[in-house]
Amino acid sequence: MTALSADLGFLLSRTSGLVVRASNAALAAEGLRVRQYSVLVLACDSTAGMSQRELAQQLGLDPSQVVALVDELADAGLVERRPDPADRRTRLVVATSAGRRTRQAAEARVAEAAVEPLRSLTEEEHGTLRRLLGRVVADAGSPADARAR
Repeated sequence: MTALSADLGFLLSRTSGLVVRASNAALAAEGLRVRQYSVLVLACDSTAGMSQRELAQQLGLDPSQVVALVDELADAGLVERRPDPADRRTRLVVATSAGRRTRQAAEARVAEAAVEPLRSLTEEEHGTLRRLLGRVVADAGSPADARAR
């Protein structure tokens, strides 16, 4: 056991790297990487579309990174930018029908990809890990978190 084996930051980072690498390899068949897939999922799940700023907030990315990701997805015909009827300065990112089909195919690949890096966990432990990490991510945008910074 090394000092890093008790370091939560290292363990989370290393696990994330393992899952992201496996997911990127699986998504390559759809012409995607994890960050592009994440934008596509959010665009598919939002019937009215999402602004690039909203996407950046949801993903915890800099808005300039999201612009590049949306550009790549738009060039591939998976999303399009539409004017926001409520604010003419804002463009909404909306999934195309090709984007929805791609998301569906990619979703199964991503689920399969996570199996190998997390093979030492039972199905119950997978669920527990997902719930715990989901709580951390959901709480990251809470007012209590902002006060702690």
